[in-house]
This record gives sequence, C-alpha cells and structure tokens, in this order.
Amino acid sequence: FSNGSAKVRFIFKLANFSATFLTLFCSKITPITHTALTSKHLHIVTIFNFAAQQFPLPRHIEIENKIRIFACFVIIYIGMDRKVVIIPTYNEKENIENIIRAVFGLEGEYHILVIEDGSPDGTAAIVKRLQQEFPERLHMIERKGKLGLGTAYITGFKWAIEQKYDFIFEMDADFSHNPDDVPRLYKACAEGADLAIGSRYCNGISVINWPIGRVIMSYYASVYVRTVLGMKVFDTTAGFKCYRRQVLETIDLENVKMKGYGFQIEMKYSTHKLGFKIQEVPIIFVDRKEGTSKMSSGIFGEAFWGVMMLKARKIKPRKA
Repeated sequence: FSNGSAKVRFIFKLANFSATFLTLFCSKITPITHTALTSKHLHIVTIFNFAAQQFPLPRHIEIENKIRIFACFVIIYIGMDRKVVIIPTYNEKENIENIIRAVFGLEGEYHILVIEDGSPDGTAAIVKRLQQEFPERLHMIERKGKLGLGTAYITGFKWAIEQKYDFIFEMDADFSHNPDDVPRLYKACAEGADLAIGSRYCNGISVINWPIGRVIMSYYASVYVRTVLGMKVFDTTAGFKCYRRQVLETIDLENVKMKGYGFQIEMKYSTHKLGFKIQEVPIIFVDRKEGTSKMSSGIFGEAFWGVMMLKARKIKPRKA
C-alpha cells in the first residue's frame, strides 16, 4: 500500500477480524499478559483473554489456537509503523535523561537513536545507564569529537535506513522542541506528507525566550532562503522534522555538502526538488533552559553563502 494510513487501517481491520474469529471459534487460550504491549494492542488482548475464559474447547485444539494467535500478532506487528527519533548530543547531561523519558512516555512505540559526539560532561554514560532500562528502544552511536550537526544526522539517517524504520525524526536534546509535538509530526506524515516540519514561522512567529535580535536574524534568514531557492517553506532552518524513509533513501546523502544549520536548508531543498510533499506543522519553539547553545556566527555564515551555491547545483536522486 502506498498510503501509510490506508495500510494501517487495513491491517487493523484484518487484526480485528482475526480477533473476532478467535472469540467465536477459539478456545483455551493461555491468557496473554499486557506487559510491554502498546495501547493499540490492548483491545485485541482483552478479546483473546475473554475467549480463553468463555469458549473452552478440547485440549487437542489448543496448539492450533496458539498458532492463530501468533499469526494475528504477526499481522499487527507488520502493520505497525516503526518510528525512531534521532537526537544529536554534545554536553547535554542536564537534558538527556529527561528528553529520553519524555519521548518514551508518548503514546505509540517510539525508539531513540542518540548520536553522541564525545561529550566531556558524561552524556554518553547517562545514555548507557538508560540503555539498561530500555534495551530494545534506546540506541547510541558514539563518535570521536564534535563532528558537526549535519554529519551527525547523516550518520543517524543511514543507520535508521538500514534498520528499516518507516518514520525518522530529527529533534534537539534541550527541550526547545517539545516532545508532545512528535505525534503531530508523525500524524502529518501518516496522512500523506513526505516531510513534516515543526515550524516556528508558518503561523506568525512562535518563539519564546530568544533575544529580539536572534528572532529577527532567524526569521529573515528563512525569508532569504525562501526567496533565493523558491521553496514554499516558511521555516527553512527548522531542525524539528519527520521524514518518511523513502525520502532519505532517495536523497543522495553522500553528496550533502553543508555541515551546520545550513544542512537543514539543504535537506529541505533536496526534498523539495526531488518532488516530495512538504507540510509545516505549527509549533512553539522555547529556547533551552539547561546547557549551552551551539549557535555561532560561523554557522549563519555557512548557511548564507551555502544557499547561493545550493541554488546553482542540480539535485539528483541517489543512484540505486
């Protein structure tokens, strides 16, 4: 199915039909625990357990019923969208545990990949401790030294593609991106967008705790990018995003040139030029309360001159 939401609807109809079938004809099912199941499964589990109590059949049929249950759960698993949030870190010990717990507290099965650039403050040690608590959902790639935002995300994208995640998110560790907005970005992509952007500027200016000079610089930087590149995106430098995997598989990641915040512009422009659908989702951006900002004049300089060079380049899809 090309449409993700249509696929999910079909799978759950099939799963519900299977559950109804089990309720009517199955039997003596060993009760299934709710542990580690998402809320989407619970109504089906309830039906299974009800069937186990109300519709006992002879013991020789038990194995057949268990096979049916297993098949039903396979159907559900295949239909679930796999989602991973990529979080680059450098000296984020004040924020990293809280942001991880906030993402894992969301409804739905979100995984996290931390790209750790050798933080001297012990960020990696905190993530490793949390991996003992979330062994299946929390992943980390450690790199030697501060190698840049763009290369961090490229590393994460390649890993996520290899792991066959369906939806791949970019998110800061410092809570300037509200974790509660993650499901809104996912919803936009599940309903048809190829790239959903958490946008500060698509509905006026929605920024809190920034100096007025930085607000003006950021806003008019997006105006400049939009004018030069002809992209109908209000927040061209936004770093809170959700991609469908097909977008990242199509972009030639090896040929992405910009390394800092210009990377965010280049990725949006590549998505636009390759014909994918971009949707902006309004958010409120709140400047970090803990830790130190990584913003610098050099980052803006790279983005300014990089846009000129980007306009002159021909964007081609990755060779198969």
